[in-house]
Amino acid sequence: MTSLAELVDRYLPDLVNKHGRQLLTGHYQALHAFRRCRNQHSRVMVLECGDCHNQALLPHSCGHRSCPRCQHHESQRWLERQKTKLLEVDYFMITFTVPAQLRGLFWTNQKVSYDLLLKTAWQTIDSFARRDPQLQGRAGAHAVLHTHARNLDYHPHVHLIVPAGALNERTRQWRQKRKKEEVLFWAPNLSRVFRAKWFEAMRLSGLHCDENLPDEWVVHCKKVGRGEQALAYLGRYLYRGVLPEKNIVADSDGMVSFCYQDNKGKRQIRTLPGGEFLWLLLKHVLPRRFRRVRDFGLLHANAKRLIQLLQLVL
Repeated sequence: MTSLAELVDRYLPDLVNKHGRQLLTGHYQALHAFRRCRNQHSRVMVLECGDCHNQALLPHSCGHRSCPRCQHHESQRWLERQKTKLLEVDYFMITFTVPAQLRGLFWTNQKVSYDLLLKTAWQTIDSFARRDPQLQGRAGAHAVLHTHARNLDYHPHVHLIVPAGALNERTRQWRQKRKKEEVLFWAPNLSRVFRAKWFEAMRLSGLHCDENLPDEWVVHCKKVGRGEQALAYLGRYLYRGVLPEKNIVADSDGMVSFCYQDNKGKRQIRTLPGGEFLWLLLKHVLPRRFRRVRDFGLLHANAKRLIQLLQLVL
């Protein structure tokens, strides 16, 4: 299996020659972390058996959140924390996607744009829950930002896992969707409101886009049962890189090939020059200290007692 560290060593000069002006400090830090993760360049821990006193050297992981080898433990911890908040109701996964014409704006204003995307997506869900005849209250959501499509192209979007219920803050009454409901809210309606809220957020933040934006934006709403499957899906992409090392299938004549599953579940192979492959990975390194995972409404960290009460009642 070809390691990412080997590819960084081999193709870093090509990357710098082609995209040196676009590389940020965070990109160089990520590359440095990839090169020293669990190999001869990393620090080591000495393990000793208490009985026979035999010793072994264990290389340290780099700990970078974009590294495909690291953070499995953190991913599992997040998953278990979210499972403690699950309610005995149906869950829906709602995905908000920005049009391709906005990707240039997102790339040049990453921290602001990603933050606005998470917030406007939640504001859209919250406004629908408060007006919905069956809910009429405060909802909750786990939100996760993704920046890549299945083939690793730059494609910012946000997934929200939303319980099919809401709490009326005035009457303290819990209301939920009927079990036969296959959608939480209609996607075309969500799309229109999300688009309007995004334009307002852009105006307030001073962002400008010279592209002609489409009238229809892509929003998808899918029922996911009790929520554990959706949490597991998101957990795979939280604290590890966008491409597992096992998916790097070839490195030959300056070209790197990796595999992925398309939207129909079929295995596809994509081949790129080595420097372009590294640049493709670096596009998904998030700004320093940016939180890509957020909890809103009823599922916010400040609502622990309320969650426990709802779990008891339900």
